[in-house]
Amino acid sequence: MPSEKVLQRNKEKVAHITDRIKSSVAGVLIDYRGLTVEEDTQLRNEFRQSGVEYAVVKNTLTTFAVKEVGLTELEPILNGPTSLATHQTDLVAPAKIIVNFAKKHKVVEIKSGFIEGQVVSADEIKRIATLPSKEELVAKALGGLNAPIAGFVNVLNANIRGLVCALNAIAQKQQ
Repeated sequence: MPSEKVLQRNKEKVAHITDRIKSSVAGVLIDYRGLTVEEDTQLRNEFRQSGVEYAVVKNTLTTFAVKEVGLTELEPILNGPTSLATHQTDLVAPAKIIVNFAKKHKVVEIKSGFIEGQVVSADEIKRIATLPSKEELVAKALGGLNAPIAGFVNVLNANIRGLVCALNAIAQKQQ
């Protein structure tokens, strides 16, 4: 029977994983078996630069956490080495980073994931990774909104430019 200290520590770990899943809009579960230390460090650096929280998790503790959050569909995939990558605001970042990394390092296996409280398969994670980031979508939307205004300004400038050219021609003719 585990000691009270160990039980308390495990409860804290489960609470941390639960809070992490609850506060994240997206997460990916990965089988990292076969990565070298150098490759794992590279992956961690890529995650860190994008604001993705990444850590190796214990399957038994994660099972308790996913039950508490209501993502019980993740339980069957919680076997073997598992790590969890989550992001609090970006839906695409964890998926995009791990899919790009998995293309270069065939040993990385995407197990499953979640987006806004819904479990998604590894294939869906790969499709999500092809989506542009939130910043790119906002930039495209703003560009689309800006285009008609820029066109209108150009039309107004063309009329004024034409008027100035006509006045210059008249002024030169009268000289």
